[in-house]
Amino acid sequence: MSLRQDTITLAHGAGGGAMHELIDTLFLAAFGDTPLLQKEDQARLPLAGLLAKGDRLALTTDSFVVSPLAFPGGDIGKLAVCGTLNDLAVGGAIPLYLTAAFIIEEGLPRAQLERLVGSMAEAARQAGVTIVTGDTKVVERGMADKLFINTTGVGVIPAGVELAIGSARPGDKVLINGHIGDHGAAVMLAREDLGLVGELTSDCAALHLLIQPVLAQCSGVRCLRDATRGGLGGVLNEMAGASAVEIRLVESDLPVRPQTQALCELLGLEPLFLACEGLAAMVIAPEQAEQALALWRGHPLGRHAQIIGEVTGPALPGRLSLITPYGGQRLLDVPHGLQLPRIC
Repeated sequence: MSLRQDTITLAHGAGGGAMHELIDTLFLAAFGDTPLLQKEDQARLPLAGLLAKGDRLALTTDSFVVSPLAFPGGDIGKLAVCGTLNDLAVGGAIPLYLTAAFIIEEGLPRAQLERLVGSMAEAARQAGVTIVTGDTKVVERGMADKLFINTTGVGVIPAGVELAIGSARPGDKVLINGHIGDHGAAVMLAREDLGLVGELTSDCAALHLLIQPVLAQCSGVRCLRDATRGGLGGVLNEMAGASAVEIRLVESDLPVRPQTQALCELLGLEPLFLACEGLAAMVIAPEQAEQALALWRGHPLGRHAQIIGEVTGPALPGRLSLITPYGGQRLLDVPHGLQLPRIC
């Protein structure tokens, strides 16, 4: 008798034959990585390979919830890989391994799960990382929003790379590698209950291959952050606060797509606080800013890179401000609540 079913049931999380069939024919078939195929309760990773790449281990964990599960430019599977790898990359790490845990709601169509897992596997392959261990749980209907994914990323930081959120200094320049707010705007348009239509694609991407050449050639990089929840405005506020400096942006230098700007004006949102999933913010010594900009613009994920502002000093410590096209200045405070539900 076949144990395969067209929808996920509680039996798929019960530890019996149905669960093993799901793991073998869906997860292992998609990921196909040697540590997973050994079916141990833990991944066993050689230390020699880690020590050859750096002198510190980098470890991060993240959980992903998004509605809808798929959107223009990506889905929750790709998001889980790219989001975790980016958290390693902005710390200066070379990403190597991922773990993946799935919390699946009873009733999720198996075909949909296969597509999302396949997308996750393809994103990992393209990024050059290995999914080494994982877990599967199934919860009753109504106990989750179809699918949640938790990932842990392991990487190695090369010797000499020292990045810290509190290291921005007066005179430093602020760079970003692309357009602002694309992910949040794309997810909004994909939500059927909002009744909006438009052509926007999420910027969901793994950024480590964009970041590593800059770190290798520019010793003046102070700090890096990926602008996910809270958007670019959120991470720059964090940098300003941790460094006790003011960061001042120039509005006319901010790369925002007209579609994103129009959507924000329609809904009363600020693009700077929309989530991004392929956008990094870099603070770098002024004498190396143009070199870093050229390196980023030479990479497909940095074609629209831009210097958007600078660290101005302690006059307004911990504040982010914006110079308007009319020469005025306004403070950009992090919103108290949320702008959008389930976007990363």
